[in-house]
Amino acid sequence: MPGLLDSSTLLDLCDILIVAVLVYHFSLILKKDAAVRLLIFLLLFFACFYFAQLSGFSSTTWLLRTIFSSALIILAIIFQGDIRRALLSLGRRTSAPHTQDDVTETIEELVRAVGEMSKKRIGALIVIVRRLSIDHLVEVGTEIDAKVTSELLNSIFLPYSPIHDGAVIIHNGKLTKAGCLLPLSKNPDIAKSFGTRHRAALGLSELVDALVMVVSEETGNISLVYDGKIYYDLEQTEIRRMLRKSLDFRRLGKSAASGEA
Repeated sequence: MPGLLDSSTLLDLCDILIVAVLVYHFSLILKKDAAVRLLIFLLLFFACFYFAQLSGFSSTTWLLRTIFSSALIILAIIFQGDIRRALLSLGRRTSAPHTQDDVTETIEELVRAVGEMSKKRIGALIVIVRRLSIDHLVEVGTEIDAKVTSELLNSIFLPYSPIHDGAVIIHNGKLTKAGCLLPLSKNPDIAKSFGTRHRAALGLSELVDALVMVVSEETGNISLVYDGKIYYDLEQTEIRRMLRKSLDFRRLGKSAASGEA
């Protein structure tokens, strides 16, 4: 009859169990986008690596050493969107409207425009440039230098308009371009119900800090997209609140001033 498990066998079993637990929890962390959780995991990782070496867990030590040697690649994969955004933003600062009245007027015209287009089921894609330039990301486009008004936006996105399929660009309270093509997001988690406009809005917001407004041609729903997130089916009061928060003229004005200094 075989005796009880000896100490070396128990050590191997514990070693395998630790490896399984580490792999499981590491896979869970990869699904989250919280940098704080990743930092905590890295601290625990080094603690486990030190403990494994002292305890003689060869498999665990090998796994942790392998992960550590590939740490830069793993971090680059996890934070590829943030790294790409940081690289694209280097040296590409822009100014912003300097008065509260300018921002308030622009916001009211935008809210009125998307509200009217929503009722008529007219699709629209409106990009509001904030601190970072988007010139290097926008393709095609018709040059326009006009004040932002709901009437102008409605006329651009009418179905029979030659530039209604593209995006309009708003910079410093001015409508500067129309009929622009934006980079599409490659995020596989985007809902299949979202069309090209939402994918374009999300794609741009993943690269720069622009705020993008989308009106769905199919449902009439209004969305705001920024920082790589879509806020879907918003009411006009909520749109106005989010625009005021995102286009805070005092904060943006300070950023522009510091960039010009």
